[in-house]
Amino acid sequence: MTLFRQIYTLLFVLFLLVVASLSYVQFSETQSFLTKQMESDLNNTSHSLGIMLVPDLEAGDIVGAETLINVIFEGGYYQQVKLTWLVDGKQQVWENPMTIEGVPQWFIDLGLFKTIKRESTITSGWIQLARLEITAHPGFGYHELWRTMTNAIIVFSILFLIAIISARVGLTWILKPLHEIAEHAKEIANRKFGPDMKVPKTAELKSVVQAFNSMSDQLKQIFNSLDEEVGELRKKNLVDQVSGLPNRQYMMGRLNSWLSEPKSGALMMAKFDWLEEVHSKYGYQVRDETIKLLSDKMKQHLDGVTTSVITRIAAYEFAFLITSSEHELTSKYLQTLIRTINQEISKAGCKPNENFAIGIAERTGQMTVTDILAQADNALQKSLQENKVFHWFETNEKQLFTREQWREHLSNAITDGRFKFKWQPILLNQTESILQRELYCQLEINGKMVHAGQFMPYVELLSLGSLLDRCLIKTIHTKKLLDRNFEPIAINLTFQSISDLEFHQWLGKFLRASTLRERICFDIPEAAVYSDPEACQALCAIIRDNGAHFGIDHFGRQFGSMTYLQNLRPSYVKLDQSFAYYDDNAHSSELCRALINVAKGLDIEVIATGVEEKTQLQRFVQLKTNAYMGFISPPVAVE
Repeated sequence: MTLFRQIYTLLFVLFLLVVASLSYVQFSETQSFLTKQMESDLNNTSHSLGIMLVPDLEAGDIVGAETLINVIFEGGYYQQVKLTWLVDGKQQVWENPMTIEGVPQWFIDLGLFKTIKRESTITSGWIQLARLEITAHPGFGYHELWRTMTNAIIVFSILFLIAIISARVGLTWILKPLHEIAEHAKEIANRKFGPDMKVPKTAELKSVVQAFNSMSDQLKQIFNSLDEEVGELRKKNLVDQVSGLPNRQYMMGRLNSWLSEPKSGALMMAKFDWLEEVHSKYGYQVRDETIKLLSDKMKQHLDGVTTSVITRIAAYEFAFLITSSEHELTSKYLQTLIRTINQEISKAGCKPNENFAIGIAERTGQMTVTDILAQADNALQKSLQENKVFHWFETNEKQLFTREQWREHLSNAITDGRFKFKWQPILLNQTESILQRELYCQLEINGKMVHAGQFMPYVELLSLGSLLDRCLIKTIHTKKLLDRNFEPIAINLTFQSISDLEFHQWLGKFLRASTLRERICFDIPEAAVYSDPEACQALCAIIRDNGAHFGIDHFGRQFGSMTYLQNLRPSYVKLDQSFAYYDDNAHSSELCRALINVAKGLDIEVIATGVEEKTQLQRFVQLKTNAYMGFISPPVAVE
């Protein structure tokens, strides 16, 4: 029971006791008063009637005596009058029926008034003439007592209701700071550190509120310090200090992660020998400043073409990972890069299109990090040997379909729901029981199975993401995949779905209609959180409010603050696969541990991804992750 209810109940009981006591006192006093009044009236009547009857009794006028008694008796205040002549023993009785109007019978049956009688002897000098016996009628007492108590109960009830309502309103106002403290305490327990509470005027609550505000500030500072620690470790381990760009270690991790996802794109490797000329002419300080300016310009111009990762992997070598593009867009990216380099070369006083070379390798089919690095390096060396600005690595592999053919196949597959499914178990570290199953889709075209890595790039290029997500979610429902196991199913959402308001509305209706919505999880890529935070927050609210769950995929990949976790409140995060490929050294483990501590500090489950070997798993177990997934436990066909 809440404190409000306890105090309210106590006040209710106390007031009820007061009202009951007052009612009892009022009842007793009224009953006593009416009894004394009836006794007094009876004494007066008996005395006065005895005096008035003396002349008629002395004269033997029986009719006169009866007339006198009838006048008194007709008032209705007496139940019985009995007159006995002592001369001859004659007796006459007058009686009123025991009927009381306006008073319920149960009240009369309580017997609140005893029978009141007065007996007197009428004398004339020393001669006894008659004996007079009068019995009071209780109707007057019952009627007056009932009227008085009814009025009192009505008044007390009105006062009681007014007092109870006033007490409720007053308690609500008085305990409002305490309610705010309780809500603030819940938010702190859920690791939500909002603004400080207003200090109340109540002295007893003032110190409590101040203590809570202090505790909230301290916890907020702890979380912010963890977030800052992550940022510092990233700069220390994954960022080149001169250019401000990610370094070779980060690039290797991203390559592994990128190649494990259904993506298209290309890798460019560039060597800028003209920076050595700047060094020889102006010294290392000017060279470093030139590198910094060049890096800023490349980020500024290339980010407007397509999504990419620009890294400095050696003194004069840079790598450019284009994470999602076709050949035409990659060519546009390349031309923008060359134009930006020439502009900075001219500013440095060197000749354009000289002393730099670029090698380009496009992602085709199933490739490993070694494959694409070898192809990009081969293209770079070819460019250097032939003294050309750039060179494309030539491959004999042809595309499965043209863009329009992909559009037709994907549109038909989405319309007809022809996708095949695999799911990969996510296992808990301690028990190895299944936490959830992540769903993957495949597509059969012309009798050949096409995996997601081949068609998902075209889903994004053709803006079919939200339609595909709708199709997959519907198919999960129609094929009753949620009924096959008790574990939740995790679905990866595309970037287009996250920003599509129509998809938000559709998903809300779908979840409200689903009886197993608590078994559905949605993976939201961390890049979407940074690129469109408002849309992400709106979508997460819809998922949470309708009873489903969501998590952040590729957690730790982006260079940014982790404070978004406090706003979104995901159920889990999936570490980016790049952490599985970082060198097993103290610095990498320190960064990974800091990221995990940020999430676990907000009571968010941490899932390691990309785990292929027992040694990798053991490293993540030591870092206190909750669960893991990867080809150590590969996907299996749903069918």
